[in-house]
Amino acid sequence: MIRLDKFLCDMQIGSRSEVKAFIKKGTVTVNGLIIKNPDFKLNEDKDIVSYMGKTLAYETFCYYMLNKPAGVVTATKDLNDKTVMDLMAGVAGKNLFPVGRLDKDTEGLLLITNDGELAHSLLSPVKHIDKKYYVECRGKIGDYDIARLESGVDIGDKKPACPARVEIISISDGKYIMELTITEGRFHQVKRMIAAIDGEVTYLKRLSMGTLVLDETLQCGEYRRLSEEEINSLRRN
Repeated sequence: MIRLDKFLCDMQIGSRSEVKAFIKKGTVTVNGLIIKNPDFKLNEDKDIVSYMGKTLAYETFCYYMLNKPAGVVTATKDLNDKTVMDLMAGVAGKNLFPVGRLDKDTEGLLLITNDGELAHSLLSPVKHIDKKYYVECRGKIGDYDIARLESGVDIGDKKPACPARVEIISISDGKYIMELTITEGRFHQVKRMIAAIDGEVTYLKRLSMGTLVLDETLQCGEYRRLSEEEINSLRRN
């Protein structure tokens, strides 16, 4: 059982004071009946709650895919910069957070959830979850450089980076584009790997994480809920 005002807060309808005002105005129904008591107890798994005529489905865990734009930081709060959670203000789900980090200037796939167990599994170093990136670089690259990346290049840590997978898309005068798959999430890892072969990353976008692939119909800054198939696949992964 859960209080009606807490239910509405968890659904991101408003703050505790705001939802109490909404309830007292008669904008909330439970099983078709107008309820004006914020303390009203309901069964979140069985009772049907509606706000302004829209039915609200309570979920313990919520999962969203965000196409992160450059210029925002991967954090729940920041005093100086706009965060990825600012882009998702008002979405349903309590205590949502980004799974892992993307640099401020990096774009692409970011999982937003409140499922701590799943997040831990995806980020655990022992799991070696694949993370694929689209990388545009300045510099030159040859077979020797590719071999270094694929065997585990030294990026200045105590241990070299784990072996990566490299798919060259194009090479032109002083520039090259690749898809790089890594199984770790060290600080600035992709940029440091490219720097180790005397290159410089000029554009970086994450394409996938485990079985979750970026929905290319999402514009930068847009998000959507994960499908049941995507959630179950991540859990199996």
